[in-house]
Amino acid sequence: MEIKRQRQLSNYEIMRDRMELEFAKYDQDKMIQKFDLKSDASYIFLRFAGRDYRIHRATGRTEWYSAAQQAYIHADYNASMTIFDMLAWSRPDCKLDGRFVPPSEFRGTVYSASSGAGVFSGQAAYFAGRCEELRHACLKLGGKPAAAGDVSSIIPLFDFFPVMVQFWDADEEFGAVLKFMWDKNATDFMHYETIAFATGHLIERLKECMKEGADGRYQPE
Repeated sequence: MEIKRQRQLSNYEIMRDRMELEFAKYDQDKMIQKFDLKSDASYIFLRFAGRDYRIHRATGRTEWYSAAQQAYIHADYNASMTIFDMLAWSRPDCKLDGRFVPPSEFRGTVYSASSGAGVFSGQAAYFAGRCEELRHACLKLGGKPAAAGDVSSIIPLFDFFPVMVQFWDADEEFGAVLKFMWDKNATDFMHYETIAFATGHLIERLKECMKEGADGRYQPE
């Protein structure tokens, strides 16, 4: 008789699961009202980076719905961390400023590489020569064109919290440049360090959208 071994959880998955249990202890009605979220007795519902998520109110388990698989998938660490920080930590009086700036220009913030401003600069090469694909990916995430770079889009990270993506393609002299601009009051909504988690997740979502076919399934590159 064959015995199936249970897969060992990674450290990131262990931390995610711990965060879920902590999230379940927070005042959920307050965050539902604050961000005008849909909910029922069992779940809180929200849209994040172009996907529909649900959070189990008793356990904090956070899942996104896969149309291709017709099933809910357990959210990864970056997505969970960003969602939890936004809903549970954001300041009671948080309000968008309306101006997009790099992380180095957040109010009262001392610049750090942990913000993701430079950490993800190497990712730009993936999008080089693929402006139309990137533009289409931004649209799939609900983005609206903006006026900067070869591709620029204002994407709703959450329905109530936009992020601007800016991309300059490579040429004979310079390599490709990828930038993420955030609302000037972003650190009223999430910790400065969480910007890195959100940036990493958004980059992966753009890549995924570039790989997906019309049916939502991944296509080989």
